[in-house]
Amino acid sequence: MEQEEKWKTSAAAMASDIRVQTFGEAEKTTDTLVPMDVVEGIINDWGAAPKKVANLTIDQYGPPNEATESRLIWYKNGPWKRTIVYRDEIPHDFPQPHTDYIENYINYTVPPENFSELAKYDGSVIVERTRGEVSSRCDTEAVNILALNLMNDIVNGKLSAEQARDKYCEYFSAFMMNRPAPYVEKLQFNVSEKPKYDTDVVMIVDEMLEQAGKKIQDIVNDRIDNNRLH
Repeated sequence: MEQEEKWKTSAAAMASDIRVQTFGEAEKTTDTLVPMDVVEGIINDWGAAPKKVANLTIDQYGPPNEATESRLIWYKNGPWKRTIVYRDEIPHDFPQPHTDYIENYINYTVPPENFSELAKYDGSVIVERTRGEVSSRCDTEAVNILALNLMNDIVNGKLSAEQARDKYCEYFSAFMMNRPAPYVEKLQFNVSEKPKYDTDVVMIVDEMLEQAGKKIQDIVNDRIDNNRLH
C-alpha cells in the first residue's frame, strides 16, 4: 500500500470512529428471518450434536436472523445480545468431556484486572474488552447461563476462579440430576441492552486527526442539510 493510500485509509478509519461515537450505529442487527427450508438445507449435513442444538434453539426462538454454511445467528433472542450455533465443534474437557458449538453473548464490562482470573476459570468464557461483551460457548444454552452467572460472581469478587470451578461442578451436577439449580435456569444479574464500549485512549496524535475531524464535520453538515430538506 502506497503512503498516500495508508494516510487516506487511516483518516477514513478515524472519521468512522468519530461518526460512530457521535451518532451511534456501531452495530446493526438483522431483523429478517432466514426461511426454514434454507436453514434445514444448511444444518442437514452438520454433526448430530450441533444439529440437535440448532433445532432446539429454533424451537425456542424461531428461525435465525442470519445463516451461513457454518453457523446460524440470532439477535436479541431472550436474554441474549446474540446467539450463534456453529457447525464446527471445539473439544472441551471441563467439567466433563464435550464439544462447544453454541455461544451466547451479553453486553458486559469486565475490568482488565479480572481477565486473568476469568481465563483461569473457564477457557470458553470469552471477554471482548473493546466491544464490551462477554460470551460463553458450550454444548447447551443452560450451561452457558451457568458459566456467565459464575463469571459475574468472579468479577464482583464473590468467588475466585478455583471456587467458581467448584461451584460450576456442583451446580452442573444438580442440574443433571434434576435438582434445583437457579444458576443454570436464568441469569442472576441484570444485563444492559445497550453496549458500553471500552474505546481505550488515544496515544498517537498528528495531522491525521485533523483530517478525520474535517471529514466528520462534512458528515455532520450533510446530516443537518438533509434534516432541513425533510
